[in-house]
This record gives sequence, C-alpha cells and structure tokens, in this order.
Amino acid sequence: MEDNLRFDQSGYKRKRVEAGGQSIQFRAYEGIRYCLNPRNPIQKLNLYVPETLCQGGAVNGYTLKTAPIFVPNTVGGYMPGPVDEPGVNLRTGEANTIFQALFHGYVVAAPGLRGRTSGMESQEFFVGAKVDVDIEDVKEDTKESGENSGRMVGRAPAVIVDMKAVIRYLRHNKEQIPGDVEKIITNGTSAGGALSALAGATGNSPDYEPYLEEIGAAKERDDIFAASCYCPIHNLENADAAYEWLFSGENKYQKIRLMRDGGEIRLFLEQGYMTEEEQAYSKALKKQFPSYVNGLGLKDDRGDLLLLDASGEGSFKEWVKEHVRKAAQKEWETHDSCERLDKLAVAGSRIGEQDYLTVKDGKVADVDFGAFVKKITRMKKAPAFDAVDLDSPECEEFGTEEIYARHFTKFACENSQVNGAIAEEKLIRMMNPVPYIGKADTAKYWRIRHGAFDRDTSLAIPVILATILKNKGYEVDFALPWGLPHSGDYDLEELFCWIDEICKC
Repeated sequence: MEDNLRFDQSGYKRKRVEAGGQSIQFRAYEGIRYCLNPRNPIQKLNLYVPETLCQGGAVNGYTLKTAPIFVPNTVGGYMPGPVDEPGVNLRTGEANTIFQALFHGYVVAAPGLRGRTSGMESQEFFVGAKVDVDIEDVKEDTKESGENSGRMVGRAPAVIVDMKAVIRYLRHNKEQIPGDVEKIITNGTSAGGALSALAGATGNSPDYEPYLEEIGAAKERDDIFAASCYCPIHNLENADAAYEWLFSGENKYQKIRLMRDGGEIRLFLEQGYMTEEEQAYSKALKKQFPSYVNGLGLKDDRGDLLLLDASGEGSFKEWVKEHVRKAAQKEWETHDSCERLDKLAVAGSRIGEQDYLTVKDGKVADVDFGAFVKKITRMKKAPAFDAVDLDSPECEEFGTEEIYARHFTKFACENSQVNGAIAEEKLIRMMNPVPYIGKADTAKYWRIRHGAFDRDTSLAIPVILATILKNKGYEVDFALPWGLPHSGDYDLEELFCWIDEICKC
C-alpha cells in the first residue's frame, strides 16, 4: 500500500526563474501526493532541487545527497497554507524564501497544509487574516461551489498532522529523494512559526498516530533536525494570561483588520478602549500568569529560578526585560548596517528616539519596562485569543467538522457569552509544543526570532519557549530583533548561516 507513496524521480520539469537580479535553474517536482487518503485538495507537496546538484555538482559545499531539506510553510492565522514556489515576494519585490534557499544550495520541500477553513471556505486566499464576513454566507457560498459540502476538515490537529505526513513522506523515500532526510529543517511565521515549533517538539509522539493513520501517512519517523520559528503564535492555553501580564493597565488598543467593504476586501484601522468588562477580564487573567510561570521551573543562564510574585513582579519579568535590553543593545551597535531590518521596523522605533532606555558609555544599561510596553501598545482586547464570543481564529482552530468554534481555556469557557463548549484537553495539548519538549523526539537545534515590537502575543511566550529548550539542553539561537513587528523571513542570510553552521559542524 505504501508503495503508492513512492517518489517518482523522473516526474519533474526543468525550470529557470529570475528574481532580485539573480537567476536559478532547478528541477520542479510539483503536485506530489504525500498521503494516501487526503481529505482536501491542498494536501500536496512541491519539491525543488538546484539543477547543479542534479548534475553531480555542488552548491555552497552541498551535494545532491548532503543538502539540507528546507521545509517552509505558508500557514498564517491557522488558515490553510498553500504550496509555494520559487519567485518574487509580492510584498517586497525581492526573491522569495524558496528562491533564496535554492540559490543557497538547499533542497526545498514546500507543502500544502490544511487550516481552519479547509473544506469550508471557498476563498482560501485570505491567509493569516481574520475577515469579517457572515459565517452563514460563507457556508452558502461553499455549498454552491461544491467544496466538501461545508465540512471543516482542517481543524486542530490537522495542520501538524499534515506536516508530519510530509516529513514521513520524505523519510519514506530516503533512497530516492534529493537531499538529506536526516537534515530536515522547518520554517514558518506566526501560526506557521507555531507549526514549525510543533514539528520540532513533537517528533514521533504517539498522540498523533491515529490522525496520521486516518490520512494514510507513511509509517516512518517524523522527527526533524532543526526548527526555525518566526514569532510563533503558540502555547495558546496560556497566551491570554501572558498577554494581560504584559499589557494589563494599557486599555487602549489598535490593530489593522481585513474587512469586507461591499465587494472588496480593505484594510481598516480598528482602535478604541476596552470596556469595563474587558478590563476586568484583563485583571483576572493577569493574576493567573504567575502560577503558570512558577510551575515551569525555568532557570536563567546562571541556574537561578525565574519566578513571579502575585503582582507579576520578579526574576522572570527581569529575564524578559533583559532580552529586550539585549535587543536594544544590538540595535545600538549595528543599526547603521541593518538597512533591511530598518525598512521593516515600526515607525518611531529608532533606538535614539527611545527615552525609556538608559544609555551609559555606549551601552544600554536599563529599560523602563512599563514605558516600553506603553510604547509598543496593546493590539488585542481581553481575552486576546480565546474570545468569550468565540470570534477569534484560535477558537475556530479548535472547532470540529460540525462545530464552528470552541473555547480552549477554562477562563473563557466560564465567561462565555455564547455558551461555548471547550475542546478536549488532549487536543489542546497537541497544538502546543511546550509540553512535548524533551518528552518526544525533540529537534536538537532551534532558531527563534520574535520582534521586540510584536504585539500579536506576549513577549513572555517566546521567552518561555526558548528558556525551556535551553534548560533541557537543546541548542537555541534566540533573539528579539529591535523595532520589528509581527513578521518573518526578514534575515534569511543570517538564517542560512545558522543552517550551514549546524549542518556542517
């Protein structure tokens, strides 16, 4: 049966693409079926290989069998992540990530992955965005298009199950597939960063086996070599408390939303002040965070415990603050040479303009953390993720084929304004990389980047992930790039240098 998942070495087209003043020639294996029983047409894989490697040559010291297999995903907002291909990044006008990875000598596996609207919404190009449309209208549109009769087949844990199926497919074809299947490196941003972290943390966990069997995944290992995670939106069951630990007291919020305006989708600035009820949620959630942090047993680089008192003060807060200070220090030293990052930075984030930083003798000596938080501003109302009216992407992610959305925290369920049900405890855990670190076959190498001005989740969330990994002996390259908002793939040259170091060591 699994022979139907054999890689066809002859099933390629030779292609050449130009982007950013560069040109690459490669072999394109596109539309590969990576599981026997796909539940949605998106479950396909594109594989790209530098032609030089196929001709017996080397690129950047890599050959056809030693090249790392780079696996970037396009998931955002827990929406479906369609397959991608080498070309131009339409937002920046530069060569996209797949193009640059091929140019650097990597084999690239670009998977299509189910998301929270798979099988339900006919307009899956709203990747990574919450679109304000009437759900009944969406279901009616879907019914007319004939797509799966409105059944939602991409809810949790579908996205990580599909990623694991891709990894198993690659390993199932280790003798035929280009690249080194023991050097698989995932990459993603936002919910895609969470997916990359999940792939890195949960290798070979039996929890996912029934779901993998359901879609006919190959019976192989699904652990990976390394995970690259940009601003991962993860640890969702603790994200609301972490958000209020950071932002409680800051009641003004502002964010950009995509909304339907007649027949068009436009960007709108949504801003305002939290209601008294939302402020009460904020205070209650903030109180929950210290007990969570204190139960983790986190330690700093000296081995001292990282803790919080009942008011949210303590060594853990100083630890987060220290990461912000380091980010400011690096920016102070290098910002003149970081033109690309400067273009991406939030307006008004230039290091010399920040009066909450204390600089002495060319060193950033201190950060007024409260003033820093006020500067970056709140983005989401409380609760930030598990909405009491179920109107959040994460609530949709924890829905089922029959139920549009569910809660995933006890707090939101108890305060639900719509009598919402809560997802199963095991399912919630399966979407969080943190509980699996060191308990499954966790990747040895990690690179985590989270913009210091990113407000989509609390800075505490990536700090916790990086700290747990370090405490458990994994090799972690972690930073909060100064001034950057919620974004990814902005430092590919540095990312590729990191990949080269861990693959050639």
